[in-house]
Amino acid sequence: MAHRIGGRKLSRKQGPRLALYKNLTVSILRYERVQTTEAKAKEIRSRVEKMITLAKRGDLAARRSVISQFPNEPLVVTKLFNEIAPKYADRTSGFTRIIHLGQRYGDAAPIVQIELV
Repeated sequence: MAHRIGGRKLSRKQGPRLALYKNLTVSILRYERVQTTEAKAKEIRSRVEKMITLAKRGDLAARRSVISQFPNEPLVVTKLFNEIAPKYADRTSGFTRIIHLGQRYGDAAPIVQIELV
């Protein structure tokens, strides 16, 4: 019995799975909406919300934490702190929305659009 092991494996090993999560998170913060499968969207929703919550703090430690997560994405970090975080200053959570779009042709995987509210 595997207790206290959370998250989806998505048929990947740990390294590729974490890279997928990081790339999807950057894409959502850059483009503000992404089409992906439902399992991936549900998995990265919490990661995006944690980044926005960190950016809402706005202090140097929060900025360094976000930069450590996305070291090669300075434009995304700047957008997160200057545009996205002030937009959600009055909210405590619920920064993302998942909209069901249907099923993917081929394997019938449920496709959704995850976007910033």
